[in-house]
Formats: sequence, C-alpha cells, structure tokens
Amino acid sequence: MVADEKFEGWCGLDRDSVHGKMVWQQFQPKPFADDDVEIAISHCGVCASDLHTLRSGWRETPYPCVVGHEIIGKAVRVGRNVTHVREGDRVGVGGQAGSCLQADCEHCADRDENHCPKALATYGSIYPDGSKTFGGFARYNRTPGHFVFKIPDAISSADAAPMLCAGITVFSPLKYEGCKGKKVGIIGLGGLGHFGVLFAKALGAEKVVVISHTSTKKEDAVKMGADDFIATSESPQWAIANQKTLDLIVSTVSTPDMPLAQYLLLLKVRGTYIQVGAPEEALKGFNMFSIIAKNLKIGGSIIGNTEEIKEMLQIAADAKVKPWVQERPLKEANDALLDMEAGKARYRYVMVNEDYTGQ
Repeated sequence: MVADEKFEGWCGLDRDSVHGKMVWQQFQPKPFADDDVEIAISHCGVCASDLHTLRSGWRETPYPCVVGHEIIGKAVRVGRNVTHVREGDRVGVGGQAGSCLQADCEHCADRDENHCPKALATYGSIYPDGSKTFGGFARYNRTPGHFVFKIPDAISSADAAPMLCAGITVFSPLKYEGCKGKKVGIIGLGGLGHFGVLFAKALGAEKVVVISHTSTKKEDAVKMGADDFIATSESPQWAIANQKTLDLIVSTVSTPDMPLAQYLLLLKVRGTYIQVGAPEEALKGFNMFSIIAKNLKIGGSIIGNTEEIKEMLQIAADAKVKPWVQERPLKEANDALLDMEAGKARYRYVMVNEDYTGQ
C-alpha cells in the first residue's frame, strides 16, 4: 500500500492555533526518497513541545505545522536503501527526523545524532531541499528511515508512543548519569516526570523521590514506584529538611520560576542536576556558591540518540514498563491540547487515529 498524495492532518496555521484552533486539511510532505519510510499512523502522543511549537514559544514556527512527535503506525512504503524496516512492520518516530549523518560529523559518527548541528525536528523544521517536516497529528507520516524504529511486540502502541519523546527524554540522562544504585530525585510528575519514576526504577535506582508543588499526586507516585515524595508548597523548610539526600536530580518542569537554588540543596557533594524541561523564558539567577560549595554538576539533556531509543524500547519491553496513558480519538486533538495545557493529563494523552488504514 502507498499513501499516494492523501496527507491530511491537524494543521496549526498561526500562533492562535494553540488555543484549540488547529484546522484539519491537506499538507505536502517531503518528496519520497530511497531512504524514507512512510507510515500509516495509528497512535500519536501529545507533548508539551506541541504547545510550545504551535504558539512559537521557543522560536518562530514555519506555519502551517502539524505537531506530534510520538508516532506509532504501520510502515506502508519503505525506500530501497532502508534495511531495518519492512512494509507491514509496526514502527515509530520520535522527536527527530534528520541530521547530516556524515562521517566527518563528530556527533553523527558517534551515533549522537540528536546533537548534530543539522539536526531536524519531527515537525517545524526544514529539509535541505526546502520541504518541511510534519508530525503525527495526521493520517500519514514520511520520515528518513534512520529515525524510524521497530516497536517490540511486548509494548502496546498506546504505551510505545509517549516513550519516543517523553520516555527517551528522561531515560537518556538517567542512563548516562548512571542512576543504578543511586538516590534519584524527579522534579515534576507529569508526562515526563512519571516516565522518570518508571525508568529510574527499571534502571536500578536505589531510591526514587518525586518533588512536586503539592501532594495531590503523591498516591499516584507511590503506585508508579516512587519511594518518597516532597511537596514543596506544603512545607516552608522542605529544602533544608531534605538537604544532601540525593545523588542525581532530573528536572522535568518548564517554568522559569523554579526554585533552582533550593533544588540544589537536595544534592549530596558531587551530585548532579539535569534539566530536561525547557522554559520559554530565561531562568532567574541563583547564587553560584550553591554549585561551588558541593562540587555540583549542572547539565541538560535533549531527547536521546538512536541507539539509546532502541535500548530504551528493549528495556521497557523486558522490564514491563507501563506508562499511564489516556487514549483519545484523533478528532479530539484540539480539545486534548487544551486539556494538556490545563494540566488535566494523567499522565500522557495518546491520540488514536479512528480512521487508521494500516491494519
């Protein structure tokens, strides 16, 4: 089966589209190439990045834009240069749709494609030929095969979809920083944060502590496997009471008003703080002595490379990692975005294409 020219999806036409005003219409994907895979989409997760992009929060978005970068579906057309995927395979695409893949690129040569200077996002980016990348709030997706992944049979499509962005975004720093045997803090219990708990446990963390504004999600955190919970608004001395108790913190929140200096108090000497939530505004300053006094390391992480995604999917299958998802029909995409912005997701919305033609 070939999707011919029937590429339709929820298009954001301007910044106002983030307010539930995406429009269902046709769009023009990149020309099909021998390195590409065409996917009939069955599921697509809803990510905060979709909101940031629709309102041009991080940078100016090249409208029209189809968001959604947690894509699962069936490969219906496979370029002759693609060897790891066959027509009929269940596959997925995450947050990246391209990089230079040149041998003289230190990042691509090391399979660290997500840091390539020419990396392309799954939506809102421009290919070298001038065509655009379009995401998964649509019937079909066309992406270079290097960034298309086979999905293990043990993981359902609804569960696999959010792993391809939210999951890998926290899996990568947890694995890279060696969370096994460590006491790990996860700031924020949303789509990203709940994966932080699940993967920290799967990777062998000694203890997982959720740090949230209130205790409303404490019961959920415990069910996910968290060992402790800190509600910052309910105890004025929360940072002092829990100082020097964590080896590693992964922050998933994206507010510029985060109390970074207090978060750093929670770390032990030579502890590590990794930021994965991406605020649209600059973070307020803090006293550098917070870092110096304990030899702390502050870093950031963005999605993950292709090898990490494959490893994450296999670990998720082997460890039976089960995300908390809420399935919604693709026709409700506008409402789903509004509900996500309002903080109603528990903990990841996944769009289900009611007209899926890949069966």
